[in-house]
Amino acid sequence: MSGNPFETSLKTLHEAAAIGQINAEVVRLLEQPKRQFEFTIPVRMDDGHLEIFQAFRVHYCDALGQVKNGVRVVPDMDMDTAKALGFWMTIKHAVGGIPAGGGKGGIKADPSKLSRREYEALIRGFIRYLPMKGTWVDVPGADIGTHGQTQSWMLDELEAIQGFHSPAAINDKPIEANGTELSREATGTGAFFVTREVTRDLGIPDAASFAVQGYGNVGRVAAELLCQRGHKLVAVSDIFGGIENQDGIDVNALGAYVDEYKTVKGFPGCRDITPSELLEVPCDILLPAAVQSVIHEGNAGKIQAKLIMECANGPTTPEAEKILESRGVIIVPDVLVNCGSAIVCSFERTQGLTDSYWDRETVRSRLEERIVKAYQQTAAVAKELGVSYRDAAWVNALRKIEKAMLVRGWAWDQPK
Repeated sequence: MSGNPFETSLKTLHEAAAIGQINAEVVRLLEQPKRQFEFTIPVRMDDGHLEIFQAFRVHYCDALGQVKNGVRVVPDMDMDTAKALGFWMTIKHAVGGIPAGGGKGGIKADPSKLSRREYEALIRGFIRYLPMKGTWVDVPGADIGTHGQTQSWMLDELEAIQGFHSPAAINDKPIEANGTELSREATGTGAFFVTREVTRDLGIPDAASFAVQGYGNVGRVAAELLCQRGHKLVAVSDIFGGIENQDGIDVNALGAYVDEYKTVKGFPGCRDITPSELLEVPCDILLPAAVQSVIHEGNAGKIQAKLIMECANGPTTPEAEKILESRGVIIVPDVLVNCGSAIVCSFERTQGLTDSYWDRETVRSRLEERIVKAYQQTAAVAKELGVSYRDAAWVNALRKIEKAMLVRGWAWDQPK
């Protein structure tokens, strides 16, 4: 298999399109982004020298609405990554019933090597030199290397350029910058709602055990909500290490420990394990919530979970998925499980457009309604076609995009 993420996304497109009998012209339109930009950002560094950074932005498909989300700042950022991420966001928005297309991009840089002033100049430069932007065109959000502060800088820079307030033009902002409630917890909360629905449908009991790889915002929020429901947390890991206790881990005590020590490693009463060992511990449900490709050909045969909920983006390789499916392990894909953040970003834009901001419970209940509907649609397609949840999610998304493209006249209807 190619290591190119865009080629991987195209492989998934063609497989799902064949299953769903998607219009051939729609598939052709989705084989490349509608627009892609590569530009440079000059920054005067603290020592006086001029550094020039590469930046990328992709508007993959806007058949369902304006494009949006993440801006990633990492040393290995490139156009193929932006294209793949933009395509996946297109699918994720369609799965989640969000009236938006997929936009992604970023800057080739290491934020840890920049001073605060240098990083602010870089982020403001991204908005300044981004060729197309604005509430109705492209709404950048946060991703790896970006956060509430960077999004506030983006908004301030955009408003300075435009000459008027435009809170709906940037996503993932703090409340103080016209952001939305539940922004930080959106992905983990959405993952909990989907897990709850899946376990109900599969007859998995509320007391079932689970393990979480990655105890950041997503994994921690999902774990706390699952424990409130009665599930038993038996293993957790982060970048520093992992812990296991088959009798159960007190999630509230663990939270207090993590707040103090910034890691789960060393939590009392548990056996120390590595993050890779966590994937193989005995449990009913596994939540990979860290990085991509952690479940691969080398460890898929050792995973003991009956259900995998993909909280991270792309945690399971295609080769591993085939092995797991042959063993009867059910995988619920990332484009469904972790689309809670995309849904709440859509709510953030709506609130900014209307100048009417919702309380926390309103955001939570609307997120629940939207993501449960997304799961139900995916499950219905899986049953209709007799396919996996991943194939069903992609077919469901492609059908929505297909209808939009056909009615707009971008593609012509053809007999199937």
